[in-house]
Amino acid sequence: MPPYSPELNPDEWVWKNIKHDRVGRAVVRSVEELTDRIERAVDRLQATPEIVRSFFRDRDLLYITSPATELRSSSPVSA
Repeated sequence: MPPYSPELNPDEWVWKNIKHDRVGRAVVRSVEELTDRIERAVDRLQATPEIVRSFFRDRDLLYITSPATELRSSSPVSA
């Protein structure tokens, strides 16, 4: 993996969804209102796991869900 590759990190997809798709577009007038928006965005992801699952269908994250045949070995690892 390259040194910095957020598109390959599913955690970054979660934060992008919260920061850019939800909270970043909101107009807030206080820290409390911002905190509430963040909590609602996180609650939404927890209540709708299909959103998170959809991240893994993207081409950049297919390496996580694809069979890693190149990493498997037919013989046991020798010590």
